[in-house]
Amino acid sequence: MIKLRFVGLDVHAETIAVAVAEPDGEVRSLGVIPNRLESIRKMIARLGPVKDLRACYEAGPTGYVLYWQLSNLGVACQVIAPTLVPVKAGDRVKTDRRDAEKLARCHRAGDLTPVWVPDAAHEALRDLVRTREAAKKDQLRARHRLSKFLLRHGKRQPQGIKAWTKKHLEWIKVNVHFEEPALEAALQDYFHEVEHAAARITRLEKSLDEAVAKAPEQLRAVIEALQALRGVAQLTAATIVSEIGSFSRFEPRKLMGYSGLVASEHSSGGKTRRGSITKTGNSHLRRVIVEAAWAYQRRPWLGGYLLRRQRDLALSDEVKEIAWKAQYRLHKRYTKLTAGGKNKNQTVTAVGRELLGFIWDIAVRTERKYQEKQAA
Repeated sequence: MIKLRFVGLDVHAETIAVAVAEPDGEVRSLGVIPNRLESIRKMIARLGPVKDLRACYEAGPTGYVLYWQLSNLGVACQVIAPTLVPVKAGDRVKTDRRDAEKLARCHRAGDLTPVWVPDAAHEALRDLVRTREAAKKDQLRARHRLSKFLLRHGKRQPQGIKAWTKKHLEWIKVNVHFEEPALEAALQDYFHEVEHAAARITRLEKSLDEAVAKAPEQLRAVIEALQALRGVAQLTAATIVSEIGSFSRFEPRKLMGYSGLVASEHSSGGKTRRGSITKTGNSHLRRVIVEAAWAYQRRPWLGGYLLRRQRDLALSDEVKEIAWKAQYRLHKRYTKLTAGGKNKNQTVTAVGRELLGFIWDIAVRTERKYQEKQAA
């Protein structure tokens, strides 16, 4: 008879607190080890046969390195969602030892919720997408600093020049100067940051194009299929796929819940109360879905860049039919909610939630076709 031992790990940058839940019910601390591969290997060897071990630790800033290390050693490991770990109401003492013991105890009881762990290709793409997102935020901050600096000193672009266009930047470079050396130095630094941010984004987007082109076949197939949808170009599709991973692990409603676009609810007895969206789950996914949903305020139409995109990617008729159906349904939804008095933000959020259903449908069909192709 196999007697499983459940190992709880409280992981930090330099140390790991280890606890084990024995088959007979005892939960004991094994102390603290350095967060180094050799120390982890020695700890696993001391615990016994790897086939009898079940390890877990909370997702956090240390990423999935420990998961991969344990998997290579043959240990079944799960990465746990920290917010879903049970907490006693009266528990006011938190230490690394107690956290490790609680993880081991809850893991044995089956009370923990594991997160999906991406493979190397998924994580690489996701990190690149998030780096580009961070660069866009930095660009926005740099532009705000420069524009507010110019506003404080009464420098405004002429009529007819839109902000942050090539003409606008040229106007700042040629026509905006100050007699005081300190102000001139500040202007040059602010302007350099704006140019640097733009160059950084261009460089990252080029790298993203190359990463998508070299991605595994299934990953690339799903990214291409999602681009049949209005409002979902390559960057948005890559973000969605990198944040979700395998679509087949979700049902449509659970995917909507994962995005945080579902309404919160507090119902009791015969009363049902729904509030604002939960905003739980993946914020990166929620952002791009809401951005894409704005495209459906316009009437259904197939032409221009969307039509060229569908032709260039040689998408199947089945995928294009789903995308066309999405245009009709989501535009109708937008029109109906707007006519009913909902403001645009609420309407677009509701449309984005339904858009996720169409995204799931296309992605799951594509994944299944790829799996059938591999099995043939």
